[in-house]
Amino acid sequence: MTSVRYRPIVQTDRVRPKSALPLAGGPLWFEFCERLARGEPRDIVRWDDVDEGVIEALVRPRVPILGLAPDRPHIMGILNVTPDSFSDGGHYAEPEIAVRQAMRILREGASVLDIGGESTRPGAAFVDSAVEAARVVPVIGRLRESGFSDPVSIDTRKSEVAAQAIAVGANMLNDVSAMEFDPGNLELASRKQLPVCLMHAQGDPKTMQDCPVYSDVLLDVYGYLEARADACVSAGLSRDRLIIDPGIGFGKTAEHNLEILRGISLFHGLGCQVMVGVSRKRFIGTIGQENDALRRFPGSIAVGLEVLRQGVQFIRVHDIAQTRQAIALWRAML
Repeated sequence: MTSVRYRPIVQTDRVRPKSALPLAGGPLWFEFCERLARGEPRDIVRWDDVDEGVIEALVRPRVPILGLAPDRPHIMGILNVTPDSFSDGGHYAEPEIAVRQAMRILREGASVLDIGGESTRPGAAFVDSAVEAARVVPVIGRLRESGFSDPVSIDTRKSEVAAQAIAVGANMLNDVSAMEFDPGNLELASRKQLPVCLMHAQGDPKTMQDCPVYSDVLLDVYGYLEARADACVSAGLSRDRLIIDPGIGFGKTAEHNLEILRGISLFHGLGCQVMVGVSRKRFIGTIGQENDALRRFPGSIAVGLEVLRQGVQFIRVHDIAQTRQAIALWRAML
């Protein structure tokens, strides 16, 4: 039996038909869906020709995560305390410098701070848990001791690191392996009832860009994240605590990335909030002809606004102030 998926064709216009449905309970809407099935031509259908369960997942209002209401887009600000991240490696390796940068990230408009101690750039080597924890735990601890009360996400594949980070104040888990690298992460998240971001990546960071291949990248990534979300629910996590990230640049060519971004609204069918991280990625430099990752924020913002137009609730970025300004103007025109 063919597995059929439906991607809502999202609209932002204030003039909307009475028959249109709200996307995820928000201000964006849709009246038609793209029908996707392997080996079959794509087609456009009205929402009332789509299975009722699919429509329920698409329209159901999302509940707040970390106290953040989904009535507006949220910025997840990136803080890498690593020596080798692709665009800011070594900049914030000292705890005091990292704490100052964290304060700046929130001051400039991020809703969540995402802190990581292991680079997952293409070609990056594995980092031992003890080394990774020594990078992130002191920073989170000092932030909380200083009265920092904003949400903090720990970006790690390892339960040992996650447990230590949560003990000193992290309150969300961002796992680039979608809880597969270390099953202890899923057990920890379920026990603590943490909000979780599940990201798709094909292969390990060291080799993921060697030769990524998909049958249908959009449907393959969707199917993988559907299975991982179901595994989390089976382990005791509410679907309302899950954020889905298709993993732009993680085991994907530039064309794979573009295909996912063009069809990102498909992922609302999982009934979760959706996050996209494209900030300063290599494909932006390739298309935009900019070799310097630090100068890719115009392209990053352009892609970010497109995924917001398709209803994505979170974007993960380095350039907070510029992105916040762009979002403010985008929202004013809705």
